[in-house]
Amino acid sequence: MSQADDHFLHECLFFTANRLGRAITKLAEDAFAPTGLSPMYGYLVRLAVGTPGISQKELAEKLSVAPSTLTRFVDKLETKKLVERKVQGKTVLVYPTAKGEGMLESIKQASRDLHDRYDEILGKEFATELSKRLVSSSEQLEKS
Repeated sequence: MSQADDHFLHECLFFTANRLGRAITKLAEDAFAPTGLSPMYGYLVRLAVGTPGISQKELAEKLSVAPSTLTRFVDKLETKKLVERKVQGKTVLVYPTAKGEGMLESIKQASRDLHDRYDEILGKEFATELSKRLVSSSEQLEKS
């Protein structure tokens, strides 16, 4: 295949966003490896520690995942004894355990390491601007 035949891939937001997703996921997994958690699990624990009693619905919204996916995440973290659920009427609330709270500093360090790594690769200003544009673009696409 000649370069002209694959040029469309470089102009396709679907393709390039997925490529970026794979690259940043690799960096994030490397940064979070010392915690023993995937990046998403780490961020979920961090949100639970920061807002004890946060609802599963709110967690799903903040992490931009489907409620069923969030339920699986919480199931896994409960198994690891990092969070616990409490039902209040029809609402399921998530609380950190002492073990989860004890992981907060290592999770924050992993997050800092991730930011430092992509700032180093992309440049701090560009990385910040890219994040802002991705948030804005995601919000626009989600509205449509």
